[in-house]
Formats: sequence, structure tokens, C-alpha cells
Amino acid sequence: MSQKVRVRFAPSPTGPLHIGGVRTALFNYLFAKKHGGDFILRIEDTDQTRYVEGAENYIMEAMNWLHIPFDESPSKDGGYGPYRQSERKDLYLKYADDLIASGNAYYAFDTADALNEHRANHEDQGKTFIYNWHNRLKLTNSLALSVEETQAKINAGEPYVIRFKSPQGETLHMKDIIRGGITIDTNVLDDKVLFKSDGMPTYHLANIVDDHLMKITHVIRGEEWLPSMALHVLLYKAFGWDAPQFAHLPLILKPVGNGKLSKRDGDKFGFPVFPLNWNTANGEVFPGYKEDGYLPEAVVNMLAFLGWNPGTEQELFTLDQLIKDFDLARVNKSGAKFDFEKTKWFQQQYLQEVDDETLAIQFSKLLKDKGITTSINIVPIVASLKERATFVQDIWDEGSFFFERPTTYDEKAAGKAFKEGTAEILSSVATIINGLNSFESSHISEAVKGWITSQEMSFGKVMMPLRLTLVGEMKGPDVFEIASLLGKEETIARIEQAVKFIG
Repeated sequence: MSQKVRVRFAPSPTGPLHIGGVRTALFNYLFAKKHGGDFILRIEDTDQTRYVEGAENYIMEAMNWLHIPFDESPSKDGGYGPYRQSERKDLYLKYADDLIASGNAYYAFDTADALNEHRANHEDQGKTFIYNWHNRLKLTNSLALSVEETQAKINAGEPYVIRFKSPQGETLHMKDIIRGGITIDTNVLDDKVLFKSDGMPTYHLANIVDDHLMKITHVIRGEEWLPSMALHVLLYKAFGWDAPQFAHLPLILKPVGNGKLSKRDGDKFGFPVFPLNWNTANGEVFPGYKEDGYLPEAVVNMLAFLGWNPGTEQELFTLDQLIKDFDLARVNKSGAKFDFEKTKWFQQQYLQEVDDETLAIQFSKLLKDKGITTSINIVPIVASLKERATFVQDIWDEGSFFFERPTTYDEKAAGKAFKEGTAEILSSVATIINGLNSFESSHISEAVKGWITSQEMSFGKVMMPLRLTLVGEMKGPDVFEIASLLGKEETIARIEQAVKFIG
């Protein structure tokens, strides 16, 4: 590619960023970085009625958490700003006027009531009203009116919009990197509004002008924009500009049933559809992957596989590996079904890669939030439990007994483990443990197992009640490892408590 690659992610700040939007941003980022290009954030806020406070910051925070930062954005000017469309609004009228001057656009004075009446008449006849070549000369616009009549209406302050004049009788040949060749009969296109009566451009005009001025080389966006591609290509043609290359990404589909993944699916099946928590103005909280305990690397890896595959069996990719292997030609045309269990699998894989010291710091924060202080070394506890964990919270669920002495014992297990003579056996184990100089798990194991063998006793008679004594349930890592981590004093205290309980 001789021209420097420049791509943009252009969301509207109308609420929290859905993971479908995050996936679009990720694919733009991967493509840009693979080709040594720039990744730009442009905020498309021309529709001020739908603007939501905090949405723009949310987008920035989400991308930073995922380690896919922007090269240019409203807070990082790269010489192509401003990066909010609302701050660029003075630009667009000139371009709308240029289209009128070249005969590619026209003034339309039709009122909302008049257009509604046309729609109703068409519906009565079983037809769909389309404002284009077949009726534009019968409507109230500068193509049907004389130059003088048009100017008189403008001078009188009559509200108007500027519409694009779609060509008649042409076949438009377009190319999409993912979908290949696309052919459109221009007769089916309507004359879209480019400039509204409130003095603001519509998405279509602003989008094209901004992409041109920001030297965007590739437009990588969701499949929902595919119906707009013909108009956008025609606009580039009308301006006499080179169009960027287009790539329309497949939809992310519901885990069950048909249709696009939505917040309702997350509510129904209990998983987040947003990268970060979103707090609404009325106090509602929508959960995010970050706050639910996911690692950003796991979320990125999961999103990369929604619609793309590397063509190999490999599933775990660092961000650098994704950049190296990513190719738009390997993005599927068909929608990608969201698999929440697979998302958890990615999380579990990445949690295993986190070093024990880092995980211990994260686990310490969780203990602090629970108001627990401890002198126990957390690192070996985390190391012994993490292979059973998907989230840091799971380490607590699996190993809370290290920090809270059991006050009750699992009833079913106690019925099997605490029998006649068990109290005496546990008292003997406490005596053996008390006499040990070294409290390494291997030394505890050697001493206790040696005593069991010398007594010609079955191991189950000792090991099962000992585990229940220390844990309160039949779970956890090696029982002698548990004792070693608890320390001699706490181990003996727990045994004495169980002896009293049995007695």
C-alpha cells in the first residue's frame, strides 16, 4: 500500500459502547497497526438530541482498558481535527452548496405533512413512497421550480433541506474487501437528505466530507451500513474524490435464536454486552466485562474471533500476534454467534498466564474489600488455587477457608468422616504436628502418613476428617499444603475446634 493507511472508528455518543462497536474498533486497530497506519477516533455527534453525557469518555476509557488506544482523537490532535462533528459543522454547508452548483443536489421545500400525505397515498395503493427520479419533478424542490421561485422561497425564510440527486438508469459496480463485488441499480435509490433544515448535515454528508478531509483510506464498519454504501460511493463520485476501500463486518448474533446480540440477551443469559459498567442517569447499572472480573486480553482475543479466524487451529493470540496475523480477507461474510461459555474459556486461559505475584495483588484488593486482614502469605495460596479459577473471585470461592476458620462442617461429609474414635485420631494428629520443627507440607505429610502406616490404619480414616476439620468441606488443594499455608498454630486450633465439635 503506497498511501499511508488511515482508518477511523466513528461512534455516536448516544450511550454505552456495545461490544459490537468494540469489535469494529478492534478490527480497525488491527488493520491499521498491521499496515503501519493510524487509528482515529471521530465522534459523530451531529444529532445533539440523542447526545448522552459521559458517553464520549466511556469510549476512551474502554479502549484504553483494552490496550487499543487511538493515534488521533478529540484529546489527541494529529493535524486533522477537530474530531467531533459538532465542532466541524461550519465545514459542511460549503460542500452541500458545491453539490448544488454541480447539479448533484437540490433544494427541497416539501413540508413533513406533504410528505406524509404522499406516503399515505402510496400505501393506499400498496406502494412504497420513494423520493427520487420518478416523482421529484412533481414535488416542491428546485428541480421543479424556476431559479426565481427557488430564490424567493429561500429569501422568504422557508425551511428547506438539501437532497442528493440520485442518478437515473445507471448500474453501480462497487467492491467490498469482505463481500467482493456488489452491483446496484441506481433507479432503486432514494434522494437522501444531505443537509437538514436545522442547519446541520446528515450523517451521510458529514461522514463523506470528514473521511475525505481526514484522508481515510479504508472504511471498516458494521454490516448495518451496507445499504448506505451506494450513496457514499456516489457522493465521492459527485465530489470528484477517490473513494476509500470499504469493508463491512458481519453482525454479532444472539447466542440462541436469530438476530443481532442485544443488551436483553445479556440480561437473559447473565453476561455483559458492554466493556465497562455503564451507570444511567436514573441509577441503573449495566454490567461491564472489566467490573465482572475479565482480563482485557481475554476480551480482545474473544472479540477477534467473532467473525475472523486465522485459518489455523490456534485460538490464543496476544495483541501483537493478532496484529501480525489479522487479514480482512479472513473475515466471514455471515454473522458470528456469540458464545458466552467460550468467552469464559478465554478468560480462564488468560488467568493462568498471570504471574502469581500479580494475581496475589489483585486478590489482596478483594480481601481488603471484604474487610479481611491476614498475615498468611497469599502468593502460594493463589498459586495452589488458580488452576481451578476463571476469575479472581473464584480464588476466594475456592479458598475462603484460608482466611475464615470454618464454624460449621458440611453435614453430608461430617456424617461420613466424623465417627467413633475420630476425635482421638485428630488429637493424635495435632500432637504429631505440634512436635514438628519444620512446617513444610512435605514434612507434615511424611510425619502424619508415617504415623498412619505405623498404626496400620486406613488413610481415609485420617485424611477425610483432617480435610473437613481444616476446610469445613471436602474441597481444596493437598491437605498437607493447606496445613502448611495455615501455619502450625492455626492448624492445631482448627483440629482442637473439630475435636470439641465431635465430642
